[in-house]
Amino acid sequence: MAIMDDIESRSAPNNDEKTVIYRHRIATRVTHWTWAIALFFLLLSGLQIFNAHPQLYIGNQSGFEFENSVLSMRAMQAADGTVGGYTTVLGRSFDTTGVFGMSGPATDPAYRGFPAWATLPSYQDLATGRVVHFFFAWFFVAAFLVWFVSSLISGHLKRDILPSIADIRALPRSIIDHLRFRFHHDGRYNGLQKLAYAGVLLVIFPLIIATGLTMSPGMNAAWPWLLDIFGGRQTARTIHFLCMAALVVFFLIHIFMVLAAGPLNEMRSIITGWYRTDEKKNEEHSA
Repeated sequence: MAIMDDIESRSAPNNDEKTVIYRHRIATRVTHWTWAIALFFLLLSGLQIFNAHPQLYIGNQSGFEFENSVLSMRAMQAADGTVGGYTTVLGRSFDTTGVFGMSGPATDPAYRGFPAWATLPSYQDLATGRVVHFFFAWFFVAAFLVWFVSSLISGHLKRDILPSIADIRALPRSIIDHLRFRFHHDGRYNGLQKLAYAGVLLVIFPLIIATGLTMSPGMNAAWPWLLDIFGGRQTARTIHFLCMAALVVFFLIHIFMVLAAGPLNEMRSIITGWYRTDEKKNEEHSA
């Protein structure tokens, strides 16, 4: 999951026709894998916490007297008397039996938001889910602070993450290249990649941290202005959930693109730091 590029102009001895460059520094690689591990446990434990009340709202309060629900996953009885799992989004319900609302074998169904295989622990245990979630949340925050500070010092953030005007102008070409699976192995990110990574690193990550803090009663006492910024604890919980969903979509797309672009080269670069480019091959082709 190489979402951070930190290219140096060093090369390694190589008998192959392609040039090998040192792409990722140690701070980049360590924070990358710390995030990967932390987000895995945060997702599964977060779904365990969500299952304690599988419903999302907008505002600061929730309950039967309020009509501010935007999403719910629950078991309901249909007109024919059968019970199934239903997901309701903005007032419209969908039958999601077997996945959301009601899952498990027909002989012993489980009435819960997300199925057992998607939560940690698999059985309903809010206390354990909260312990695991908070433990890995601090690893996630620490990794983000290390990455941000080191990226500012090295210039990685400005050079490799924030898109330039030239990158923005080249976006149509970048989109077409990605749709056609045409990858330029020059060790640098194009405008589309920079926008995606900047969105994750500079928008979604800070949002997921800030909304997580907003849901904490202790932080509400210390920083009450967080509730004002996000429009209440329930709104913060909804934004937190949506950020998680966006990260899952990003992860799936990212893994697919890594496989399409060359998994061995991509994985080697984020493990050892070294990345093989097509520089010499391109030069010979143009000659």
